Amino acid sequence: MPAVIDAIEYMLPERTESIEEIAARFPNWPLERIAEKTGIRARHVAGDDECASDFGVIAAERLIDKTGIDRHSIDYLIFTTQTPDYLAPTTACLVQQRLNLGTHIGALDINLGCSGYIYALGVAKALIESGQARRLLLITADTYSKFVNPGDKSVRALFGDAAAATLLTEREAEGQARIGPFVYGTDGAGADELIVPTSGMRKRDNRGQAKEYTDRHGNVRSDNNIFMNGRAVVEFTLREVPRAVRETCEKAGITLDDVDAVVPHQASAMVLGGIRDRLGLPEEKFVVCMEDIGNTVSCSVPIALKRAVLSGQIKPGALVLLVGFGVGLSWGATLVRLPSDFVVSASD
Repeated sequence: MPAVIDAIEYMLPERTESIEEIAARFPNWPLERIAEKTGIRARHVAGDDECASDFGVIAAERLIDKTGIDRHSIDYLIFTTQTPDYLAPTTACLVQQRLNLGTHIGALDINLGCSGYIYALGVAKALIESGQARRLLLITADTYSKFVNPGDKSVRALFGDAAAATLLTEREAEGQARIGPFVYGTDGAGADELIVPTSGMRKRDNRGQAKEYTDRHGNVRSDNNIFMNGRAVVEFTLREVPRAVRETCEKAGITLDDVDAVVPHQASAMVLGGIRDRLGLPEEKFVVCMEDIGNTVSCSVPIALKRAVLSGQIKPGALVLLVGFGVGLSWGATLVRLPSDFVVSASD
């Protein structure tokens, strides 16, 4: 039986940071210029003692509460993050215990950023449709704000923290398949364009020796912070994302006119405007949802999808094209037919 997305819930940390606060720190960077380039006026950011697992557990508990499912009926857990609690153990194992899920389940982490939700959906679909799982909990959670140097205006206004929980189950087909086909892409030659240099084993900073430096644009950072070559990432996005969207439709034997809505990774206003223009889509068929939450990395697609359903922009039963892209460099797209009984409830 096909895999179906039954419900999505999400959470945002209480602490926020507005562009007014950022503009006060960078007086030579006008407020409206920040808003125009990013499309973001505020972001939610994790506290010093808050981790991705904390947010993931809250989002999952909301989902369990709203759907009324028996948590012990979940037989697989996927946790998608690039800000794990530890490199070892796997964060999914910690989340299994905190959610009081059964010990019979499989649990794994997927280390992927802005395209992570699409890739995780592909894995979830394969697990369910191959008979390895019947009810799967997919959690995305990221706290990229912890990578951002406060003095780096190039990314300070972009990244927000969040978590989203998606419930997937097997069920009888109602018409066409619910998830897929998929189109993936990877270009590791661009890995250095979006990177936290000391975040793994290749270049460790065990003694806090990473020195801050100021680039020619006045941005302050060290190798412990995230670096993004904005121009290179934008060029990659505008080259690959429209192509992936069209390839997904071709693979499904449909046209973009047959799709009710496109939900892209919420990168920035400038990037999303370029994608929409290249696809020739009207605003009502292109979901933009980041003004008050920012770029929430792996969480941006499920949150935007859920919010679009809540606002009525997307109806239960709609055919939706999801596309993620970013760090890696990596991209992925898929089609999702929401069930007519998709759970609609406010997450905020």
